[in-house]
Amino acid sequence: MTRVLEFITALIIVAVLAVVVGVLMPSTGHVQRTTMVSKDIRDVYDVFNNFRRFKDYAVLRAYDPSLTYSLEGKAYGPGAAISWTSNVPKVGNGRLEIVSADPGFADVADQGSATIVWKVQNDWPGHNKRFTIDMERAGRGKRLVKVTWSYDVDYGWNLLDRYSNLYIHGTPDSMVQYSLGNVQDMLAGVPNIMYDDLNPKLVDTPEQPVLYVSTEAKRNLTEVDAATATAMTQIQDAMKKLGVKQAGPRIIFTTNYGDQSYKFDVAVPIDTSTLKIDGQDYALTAPVVPTLENPNSASSAPAADASAAMSASAAEPAAAASADKMAKADGKKGKGDKADEDTGPKPGSRDKYGHLIVDKNVRGMLAFGGRALEASWTGNPAGIPPTRLKLEAYAATHGYATDTVMHRFYDKQMVAYESKKPDGSEVLYDEQTFDVFLPVTDAPKETPEQEAGLTDQPQSASSAPADASSAPASASSAAAAASSDAPADAESAN
Repeated sequence: MTRVLEFITALIIVAVLAVVVGVLMPSTGHVQRTTMVSKDIRDVYDVFNNFRRFKDYAVLRAYDPSLTYSLEGKAYGPGAAISWTSNVPKVGNGRLEIVSADPGFADVADQGSATIVWKVQNDWPGHNKRFTIDMERAGRGKRLVKVTWSYDVDYGWNLLDRYSNLYIHGTPDSMVQYSLGNVQDMLAGVPNIMYDDLNPKLVDTPEQPVLYVSTEAKRNLTEVDAATATAMTQIQDAMKKLGVKQAGPRIIFTTNYGDQSYKFDVAVPIDTSTLKIDGQDYALTAPVVPTLENPNSASSAPAADASAAMSASAAEPAAAASADKMAKADGKKGKGDKADEDTGPKPGSRDKYGHLIVDKNVRGMLAFGGRALEASWTGNPAGIPPTRLKLEAYAATHGYATDTVMHRFYDKQMVAYESKKPDGSEVLYDEQTFDVFLPVTDAPKETPEQEAGLTDQPQSASSAPADASSAPASASSAAAAASSDAPADAESAN
């Protein structure tokens, strides 16, 4: 009996000590990790003020590759949330929600510091769990951003939760540490350009029939303007032969913006999606992905376009005859050119992307159709490449999915050089207006700027967009306006 009493007494003493120690332990828990990021503060702020990139940097995926995420609430700012489910105990089920972001996105660049708070809901002990991300400019010239990611929790008088504070440097700490490191790596892939002066919007773009010419030029304004003017002349000649009219401003599709050269397509919207070549009707179709089995075939086109492709194949003999007639009518082609035409693509046939071949240089297709991130630029064309980079960086930090191989950047010349202003004067070379587009494959309904009513307003020097007669200017006049050493890339234009 004495031993039983001693055992009970020992248990009571241990319990009392446990209670006393528990009471003396802190009622809150806190861990934090800090890193330096070589990016603009707006880039970092935008990444943490939405959850569309969370799956790309959160360490949870490393613990459970089959983890599933679900975006909830708003797309950006307070109210945005993400939840996850997992069968791995270390990950479990959880939810994060942005509860505050100070200051707003429009003021963070001027203020130079910001704080974003996430509400944490998972099976970690305690209540009022939250992540806090503090950002401030740092380093020489304030070119770096100091990012501090903290985890805080309240335990109250729950003694078991207070004891769990001994393990706060386990899963919570590792999630903060490794995720913060992944954020740094992810931001390294974002174009290094400030976009705080950009007010883009997400728009729906209907399909538009266009004629286009693929071209290439050295990367300076004079060469690009000359190549564009030549392509426009070829398109205008084809439009006259086809009997179609221009139905919108000139468009430039960017294929490859290299270090030394620029490959692009010059396109003109037209008023019909059906072209008549040598008496045969051909329907313009959207681009298709070439198949690996036969990359020169457009057999991967949608079933709806199959009949158009078949009619194109059936009309190839007539198309060949049409090519001969066109060559004779032009009266400008020598024997070498004629031979090239005989062995080259025939009008009425299609290339590997399903584009309709109109003549030696001109192709036709249905462009656009889908969503795009749009921004406006007023000035000479040297400002277009930086605008493209800004859109790319913006899409990356906001988590908008893009594919610039199949869905290329493009810009529309809304106000052309030498077009007329309302007062009758001519638009100067540095007064042109361009709308720049980055197609997106996954994005929310609106950008934060759209929700706040801060998007770029249409800028126009005339009541109508540039037409074939005014866009672009002739190569000679464009060259006179733009010096050959004018900036044409993002680095020199800024």
